[in-house]
Amino acid sequence: MGAYKDAAQLYDVLGTLFATLRDDPEIGPKVQASGLVIRFRYTEPDSEITIDCTKSPLEIIFGPNDRKPTVDMSMKADVAHQFWLGKVNLVAALTRGQMVAKGPIQSIMKLLPIIKPAYALYPKILKEKGLEAMIT
Repeated sequence: MGAYKDAAQLYDVLGTLFATLRDDPEIGPKVQASGLVIRFRYTEPDSEITIDCTKSPLEIIFGPNDRKPTVDMSMKADVAHQFWLGKVNLVAALTRGQMVAKGPIQSIMKLLPIIKPAYALYPKILKEKGLEAMIT
């Protein structure tokens, strides 16, 4: 079994993370300024989250939708989990094929320094949700 028991748990955990980043007065506006529509497609469990930075405040959409992404990222949910724990390097994951990206990758790369606080926030969210066992 993977890190997330099902899509509902993935949406709960990552939804909380993304909403916290969106609502942060330092991080939110910088991510919003990217103007990107980023779709994350996950497998194991199959799920999809779209972050639409063209909206104000940016929208977080769970499940398939008709928004046309600027950047489309695909990966196993376990890879995303390890990424948010700070254990997966984006460039290395793309090179190894653990993550597949379509669209202007340089746009995503520019967001990495902005979202860096998420690496400390993610384990806190897991603890708050009683999911300490996922922090490994």
